[in-house]
Amino acid sequence: MTISNLPAALQAIIQKGYLERAFQNGLMSKLAFRAVCDKERFAMKIGETSTKTRHGLKAPATDPLDPTTIDSNLDNGLTPSNYTIEQYTMGLDLYGDTIDLNLVTEKVEIENRFTVNAFVNGEQAIQTLDRLARNKLYDGYMGANTWVRTTLAAPAVTINVDDIRHFSEVFVNGVLVPVDATNTRNVTVGDNVYVLNSVAADVTNVSSIANFGGISGTLTFTTAVTVADGTIGNGVIAENAAVVLRPNLRESTYQLVASDLLTMAIVRQAVTILRNNAVPTINGMYNMYLDSNSMDQLYADSEFQLLYRGDSAKSKEYKIGVISALIGVRFITTTETYQQTLTTGTGDVSVRRPVLCGRGILVEGTFDGMNADVAKRTKNNIIQVVNDVVMATRPPIDRLGMLIGQSWYWAGGYAVPTDSTATSAIIPTANDSYYKRGVVLETA
Repeated sequence: MTISNLPAALQAIIQKGYLERAFQNGLMSKLAFRAVCDKERFAMKIGETSTKTRHGLKAPATDPLDPTTIDSNLDNGLTPSNYTIEQYTMGLDLYGDTIDLNLVTEKVEIENRFTVNAFVNGEQAIQTLDRLARNKLYDGYMGANTWVRTTLAAPAVTINVDDIRHFSEVFVNGVLVPVDATNTRNVTVGDNVYVLNSVAADVTNVSSIANFGGISGTLTFTTAVTVADGTIGNGVIAENAAVVLRPNLRESTYQLVASDLLTMAIVRQAVTILRNNAVPTINGMYNMYLDSNSMDQLYADSEFQLLYRGDSAKSKEYKIGVISALIGVRFITTTETYQQTLTTGTGDVSVRRPVLCGRGILVEGTFDGMNADVAKRTKNNIIQVVNDVVMATRPPIDRLGMLIGQSWYWAGGYAVPTDSTATSAIIPTANDSYYKRGVVLETA
């Protein structure tokens, strides 16, 4: 790659390939949620969204054919049956940032600043992509599972809830369509099931998890919700919602108390759910992302201690303070899991959300147009593509020839595929969740 179009003062500093190595080191230093993504290419010339289609299977045919009908006609007594499909959509967006560098004022330390800028850009890029992946994962696996925000004064068809995400959609012939009077959805409120026919967001978002994409609003049903069911803190869960596990059978986030800690029992329960849904592992294990406080709670758990009783002094887990793998789970500590302080009827509770993931829980789509664009523009800029992220170094274009720009960008999107076609007719132990490849664990 030529650098002849850059200023002479800069050519002596940049060595061929050196900046690319610095940027790649930054990209690879903090991988977490992206590690569970299936990688796909987002093709050019198809618009800004891409709809993917998955096919299901047909239920096993365990009934023997009727011998009296086999020779009766050309159908041999058989009635055609079909498999089902489901679709999910991935959106395309552009992300990026830049750093300017003055060649004159920083020439004393130009070599360090130039490479540090490249490294910092790489760190920012990978954290951006990782957080986008995290947000999309939690959006899908926390959706259609919330709690009543305001106690009803009298029975009513409409209730206020903390988060309306994914209540407003239901699968019809494999396609997600809006909930309405025709396409309804069953929702459990408190202790009873009601038929949902309308969802509306509040004008002012007051969701307790607004910082994480939560949207407060109202749910309207075909029949009135009782006051007992429509009491603040009661769970509101759609019939096909992803499973969210909480200690001590708490039915909503609002009902958590300070003693509802992460235990091996609830981790085992989450593993069982994934295995019952035949969710494939990631290199032989499921990934669990959790923060250091949740990891510490596992060490205090009696079941975990029982596993190492009499051998704790020799155990590497106790020596280094890290559980790497246990009961088919790969534990990965991160600072990126969703956390919040929630004010409930019992006071402030710190809510933590470890998440157990199987293979295929996320899809990352990278726009093919980035590589095509790079090929056209390398004559004017130094451009490298590392891990599908573009780093562009722009030569000085100001009058004094002082300022260069070091930038990065990525064009793509994330999707959380559904598995609604994997029913109990196909997998006898499967549940009814649309999203089956992960389990969020809400603990204090």
